[in-house]
Amino acid sequence: MTKSQLIAIVAKKAHLTKKASSDAIEALLEEVTRSLKKGEKVVLSGFGTIYVSTVNDKQVVPFGNEDKRQTIKSHRVVNLKVGKPLKKAVW
Repeated sequence: MTKSQLIAIVAKKAHLTKKASSDAIEALLEEVTRSLKKGEKVVLSGFGTIYVSTVNDKQVVPFGNEDKRQTIKSHRVVNLKVGKPLKKAVW
């Protein structure tokens, strides 16, 4: 599903214009992004929890090339812990 498809579905189900639906989805995405940047968790009941975690430095060795050892620096990643209703619906 693309963003434009989501906007059309929300507009139809909520009886909104596509512009109002687009504004609402943009506001949601902006707030989720802002919260994750601050390191906060975003909990969407029935969907899941979106959170940021840090991956530490690690050494990577390409298969069979010990002399090409590389270090991947620590970085932040976004994770999703799926809620029970979504897990039940998908699995």
